[in-house]
Order: sequence, then C-alpha cells, then structure tokens
Amino acid sequence: MASIEFRNIRKDFAGTEVLKDISFTVPDGQFTVLLGPSGCGKSTALRLIAGLETPSGGELLIDGRPVNGVQAKDRDIAMVFQDYALYPHLTVAENIVFGLRARRAPEEQVQAMLAETSRMTGIADYLGRKPAQLSGGQRQRVALARAVARKPRAFLFDEPLSNLDAKLRMSMREELKRLHAQVKTTCVYVTHDQLEAMTLGTQIVILNKGRVEQAGTPKDLYQRPASRFVAEFIGSIPMNFFDGEHDKAAGTFRTAGAEIKLPAGAQVKSEGGRASLGVRPEHVAAAPAPGYFASGLTATADFSEFTGASYIVNADLGGTKLRLMSEEEFAPGAKLPLYFNEKRVYVFGEKA
Repeated sequence: MASIEFRNIRKDFAGTEVLKDISFTVPDGQFTVLLGPSGCGKSTALRLIAGLETPSGGELLIDGRPVNGVQAKDRDIAMVFQDYALYPHLTVAENIVFGLRARRAPEEQVQAMLAETSRMTGIADYLGRKPAQLSGGQRQRVALARAVARKPRAFLFDEPLSNLDAKLRMSMREELKRLHAQVKTTCVYVTHDQLEAMTLGTQIVILNKGRVEQAGTPKDLYQRPASRFVAEFIGSIPMNFFDGEHDKAAGTFRTAGAEIKLPAGAQVKSEGGRASLGVRPEHVAAAPAPGYFASGLTATADFSEFTGASYIVNADLGGTKLRLMSEEEFAPGAKLPLYFNEKRVYVFGEKA
C-alpha cells in the first residue's frame, strides 16, 4: 500500500493552467475520491499520480518519496479506465493475467491470482469468454480483476462506472466497497457524480477550476461545507440558496422582505453585507418541528414529486425557486411557512 501526497502541484497545457498550486494527501489504504465538475482538473491529477503526465511545478510523493521523474511503469500502480481497455482477442482469463505474464511471474502464482481475483470479482464462470460476449458490468469486473491481480501499491479509477446504467452503477459501487475492504489497498477514484463520491469515499477532495475547494470525509463536506461551491455540489438534491443582506453584528439575514434571526447553530462564513443563506431541502419544513425555527418566510407551492418515501415539494419565494422534503403533498398555490433546522443553516459571503 502507499500514501500519495500533492505538494503545491501545478500543471500547464500549452500555457493554460489546469492545476493551480494544489496540495492534499491520500492516506495509506484509504479510498479517496477526486470530485468536481468537468474541466476542474481531477483526471489530470489522476494522470499525474499514474505517471502519464509530468507536473509543471511542485512535488508529487508516493510513500514519502518524490516521483516527479519516475516513469509510469516503475510506480507499481494499476489504473482502471472508463472504457475498460480490455484486449478483445483475449479471453477473460488471459486479460486478467496479461500483466503478470508480461512480468514473467511464475505460472503457479499466475494461476493462484487468477483463481483469487476471479472469485473476488464474481467472474469465475466467464474465464473462457471474450470481452464481446460479456455485459458492461461483467467487462468492468474483468478490468477490476486484472488490476487486483497485479497487487499494486495503489489503484487509480478514472470514472469507471459512467458507461453503466443506474441500477448497475449501484451494484458496482457495492462491489468496489467490498473489494476495497478485502484488499485494503490505497484507491484514488475520479468522478463528477457526488452520489458515487459520498457512498464510496473515506475521503473526498473537491476540485474547482484547478484548485482544491475542500478535502475531508463525506460527512464533513455535507455538514460543514467550506464554501458555497462545496455546499451546492454536495447533496443528492442541491441546497437552497436565498440571496440577501447579512448583518454580522446583529446576527441577522434579510431576504424576500423578511429578517431572519440566525440561530446559534448557524454556520456563518460571511463578514457581512451581500451574502447567501443556504439550507438543504431535507432541513426545511412547512410546519413546526423539534429543532426547527420559524424563518418568517412564506413560499408558494408549485408542484410536488413523489419519491416513494416522501415528496419533493418545489416552491417559489419571491422569484427564488426552492425545494423541501415533506411526507405530504401540497397543491399548487398552497402557502408554505418555512421552518429551518437550527443546526443546518449556512451563510456564505460573496467570496465564500
């Protein structure tokens, strides 16, 4: 296993700065997810770890040793790609052990690893088939088995589930978590899907425009976002935001004609003035509830979406769209007094 550290890493392509002085650490044996929108630099960061790209500045360390000049083949790192990258003319078994045989591993070791990895990934019954005879999920399992068979110091995953349908993605997330629990090897996983990040990662590093916005556990990022960008990006349903004026001295926030007295548990990242108040849909109620306070705001219901366990109520507040979770459906036009969870209210300044 291996720890991986970025120290003030920069990466330029033809004069365009893609990574801008980023620093973070992937702890030994942990599952770290690089999360962010398209173009934020997460795949570039992964390619730097693999040795497929060279930093323009800064230092990359693996197990505390600088590897800026170390070639990809000498880093002992396995990479699983979005498109599986299987050899179509080889059987599943031949694909899995290709790397071992290329390194002239003893045949006894090759067969032992083939049996072990095919069992772990659930493809023992398909060893004689060619990739074209497999489903997308089965091919992804073959790619995983090939990576595991090498017993590398770290696994790198470049959006490996993005080609699969929703049900299969959920199944493969479970397989990846189970696999990581078994092999306990350092993993770095790139995705733009926050649900994948939240369910897979022991640590998430959020990138935005080539910079690290925040790094921490999924729970840390969900409950204590460092910026509006993080708050907006994390959460299966995006956080609601209300623009207005923050009076830091008085501890109030004015929006939509109402003045909200911020509760003691509010997380404030504003020095006052123009700011945004954020609250997640699951922390908004249309009736009094324990731990909630009356905001003084009243929204108008637009339409409701039934999810099975509850309704997602879409509403309007003076031209600002918002969502809240409810066990009951509201008719369009219904007036909804808004109550906020006292510990889950956030205020972000214009620079946060």
